[in-house]
Amino acid sequence: MAWNEPGNNDNDPWNTDKNRNNNGGRNQEPNNDPWGRQGQNGGKDQSPPDLDEAFGKLMDMLGVKKKRGGNGGSGSGGGPGMGGKLSGGLLGVVVIGLFALWAATGIYQVDQQERGVVLRLGKFHETVMPGLHWNPPMIDSVTKVNVTKVRSHDHKALMLTVDEAIVEVGVSVQYSIDNPRDFVINVRSPEDSLAQAVESSLRHVVGTTEMDQILTEGREVLAADVKDRLQSYINDYGTGLLISKVNVENTQAPNQVQEAFDDVIKAKEDEQRVRNEAESYANGIIPEARGRAQRIREEAEAYRSEVVARAQGQADRFDRLYQEYVKAPQVTKQRLYLETLETIYKDSNKVIIDSKNGNNMMYLPLDQIMKQRPATSSTGSMSSSSISSLTDQVIAEIRSRQSGSSVREGRN
Repeated sequence: MAWNEPGNNDNDPWNTDKNRNNNGGRNQEPNNDPWGRQGQNGGKDQSPPDLDEAFGKLMDMLGVKKKRGGNGGSGSGGGPGMGGKLSGGLLGVVVIGLFALWAATGIYQVDQQERGVVLRLGKFHETVMPGLHWNPPMIDSVTKVNVTKVRSHDHKALMLTVDEAIVEVGVSVQYSIDNPRDFVINVRSPEDSLAQAVESSLRHVVGTTEMDQILTEGREVLAADVKDRLQSYINDYGTGLLISKVNVENTQAPNQVQEAFDDVIKAKEDEQRVRNEAESYANGIIPEARGRAQRIREEAEAYRSEVVARAQGQADRFDRLYQEYVKAPQVTKQRLYLETLETIYKDSNKVIIDSKNGNNMMYLPLDQIMKQRPATSSTGSMSSSSISSLTDQVIAEIRSRQSGSSVREGRN
């Protein structure tokens, strides 16, 4: 049966009826303690001995002195001695807990791509490398900065060139954090400073460049100049940024005059194309002309050498003939005469024979006779009839010549 169920006062742990009867209706402490401690010492209230002992040991570990109560320092009951011990122990536990919590909040980790800038009471203290670190909270403040990330900033605006033309230029700047300390401390907003520096450096470079260079082949030079000037500005500001690359994304004329600029660019491209074709043609003609000139020069040199050599040979031959003529004049004359006749008649197609009746010479036109001969057979040889006919013509020609010469002799 439950403790609070009526009708069984013997099993009531608080024994309220008995206490009410014995004390004139006043409530008394229960006789049967449900925690196993029955009433002792005339019903006096006692603290749990195990809780008191546990707090006592904790106070001894914390080094807190025990306060003794007003009844002889017995420490029993709910007197002032027990209250002092409880308040001192709780205060120590709270202090230790708060200290542990404060110390735990100072532990932090810096990633591999980051650097930590530590400020102690608002003043720069150190820059920590990647790893696990501890700094006292509320005294040190840590700002983590990613130094490996490549950031980008785009800028586009209308600008005036040196030849007073308006162009639209768009650039993209890639940068990273090179000095975490300067990035965190020196400038309040490094990105805003970078944007202003980009516009200033770009306007300065565009303002000193002609429009044709910006719109055509001068983009690489423009990007390099902007990068150098921008890095100089950033270093003067002390932002701790490093400009890695500047890309010229777009360069064009304003939309109102875009068509006219396109026509000008096309004309320039045509001019360049025609110039390239002319240079290509010249590169093909000039080497050929030089080759011909060299060949003519070499042929002339060879002819000169040949003429000189031939003249020298003839002179040497004349000297040798003269030496032979001195030795035997008659023989040398006869030899020269025969060699000259041989030279004259060796290519002649005429046959000259001596006449029997005198010094008259007979000319036989064999070349004309050969032209009048019949065609040869398919085998390439003349037939017997052709040979006999040719022979008859030759004999008849000889006889006619002989008879003509005899008539002329008789008249004489």
